[in-house]
Amino acid sequence: MTVPGTAKRYVLPTIGSYKNLITENIQIPKPKASEVLVKVHAVSLQYRDLIIASGQYPVAPSGGLVPCSDMAGQVVAVGEDVKRWKVGDRVCANFATDHLHGDPNPETQSTSLGGQSPGVLTEYRTFPALSLLSIPEHLSYVEASTLPCAALTAYNALYGARPIKAGDHVLILGTGGVSIFGLQFAVASGATVIATSSSDEKLKVAAKLGAKHVINYKKNPKWDEEVLRITKGVGVDHVIEVGGPGTMPQSINSTRMGGYIHLIGFVAQEPQETNLVQLIMKAVSIRGIQIGSVAQFVDMNKMIEASPETTRPVVDKVFPFEKAVSAYEHLESQTHVGKVVIQVAN
Repeated sequence: MTVPGTAKRYVLPTIGSYKNLITENIQIPKPKASEVLVKVHAVSLQYRDLIIASGQYPVAPSGGLVPCSDMAGQVVAVGEDVKRWKVGDRVCANFATDHLHGDPNPETQSTSLGGQSPGVLTEYRTFPALSLLSIPEHLSYVEASTLPCAALTAYNALYGARPIKAGDHVLILGTGGVSIFGLQFAVASGATVIATSSSDEKLKVAAKLGAKHVINYKKNPKWDEEVLRITKGVGVDHVIEVGGPGTMPQSINSTRMGGYIHLIGFVAQEPQETNLVQLIMKAVSIRGIQIGSVAQFVDMNKMIEASPETTRPVVDKVFPFEKAVSAYEHLESQTHVGKVVIQVAN
């Protein structure tokens, strides 16, 4: 496979807005002995990409950052010590390239793409061979690009410390990328899903994907009481919590005694006071989720391959590489359901 000498990539010369994004030409590097050179075909966006660009991310990146963490592409060259991969293989890279198994730590966190280390919004990039995973055969590059962050975060939440089981009740907040994958994985596991959104149209999509109960939290601001009514006063076993300080009190109220709240995001910016006494009395466990490891990614792909239609990624809109700023704008509008993807190569 012929590899050109140069390629284009996006960078944020200054932090402050995604509208600062510019393209630059680079020399395509040759892979080191344990590395793989990948032609990037598709990149999916996360809420994290917005707050990194705006300077609101907890770990402040420096200017000149190549953004984005999630990609799918094709191997075009391998280092001399690489045995597992060959030219032509379709791959994704793990969100943190050094997080191979177990819990995250400061060392693995420092290899998080598009934040603590250079990202993937580029035509070509080298990766450590151990950070790569095969794409499920039935998925396109566009679909597979949604897996490393959104899908693996949802999988880690539901199958990490306390694995979900058939018959559980799962509360899904919102209809963004992580939430939709959480819904799909819960349905594939035989759980009963309760989904919330501010949009009836988005809730129709959630119901089509298998949510048994849907709640419009704009029309029903006491949505936690509705969750308790649905569960006959017991509460849910798991909550996919993406609101953070603005929704945590109601999530706690929605959870059964001994249940689990998987804290993933903080998109609800108006904080409410959390009742710590209630948290103790209900013995609720709150677990912060930092994506997942390569080992978990392998297990997740097995699940996706076992339930190909139930777990097929929901892609809201695809933008060409030249319209990356427009893709960010669409993500910021919050009109999407599922994932927003940038197609880097045809």
